[in-house]
Amino acid sequence: MIILGIDPGMAIVGYGIIESKNNKLKAIDYGAITTPSTMETSQRLVTIYDAVQQLVNRYQPNEVAIEELFFNKNVKTALTVGHARGVAVLAAAKTGLGLYEYTPLQVKQSVVGYGRAEKGQVQQMVKVLLNLKDIPKPDDAADALAVAICHSHCADMGRRLGYKTIY
Repeated sequence: MIILGIDPGMAIVGYGIIESKNNKLKAIDYGAITTPSTMETSQRLVTIYDAVQQLVNRYQPNEVAIEELFFNKNVKTALTVGHARGVAVLAAAKTGLGLYEYTPLQVKQSVVGYGRAEKGQVQQMVKVLLNLKDIPKPDDAADALAVAICHSHCADMGRRLGYKTIY
């Protein structure tokens, strides 16, 4: 199974594509979609939409997993990230693929075994689980890979555990 993991954001959208086969995980690609703050918001959203569609077309994932929005005290930031997340969800949903969402707590629990794990612990486990030479950069790419790993761990029993599809 090929899984596209997405860590949403307005300035940086992390993505990670992994293959899960016979309980073995392999990184196919990872990186970030970036939009400069000088760009109009509407154009930034178009850039994110187009880039997610290009990733789906290029790698032909079987499923897409995206991190749920963690409510931030800064409402403006939360709304902006929510716009970007919505566009990424729309781009993935229009492909007809299964689309799943996971909270940061679920991702940490699945990857590290502890839902309150530190960012560095998650990054180190992503490196180990995918047998990578280095921790993926930028951090958003490592986070997206963690979302994809979480989905690979939960795909078979996800519905029973309450993880929900959003498409």
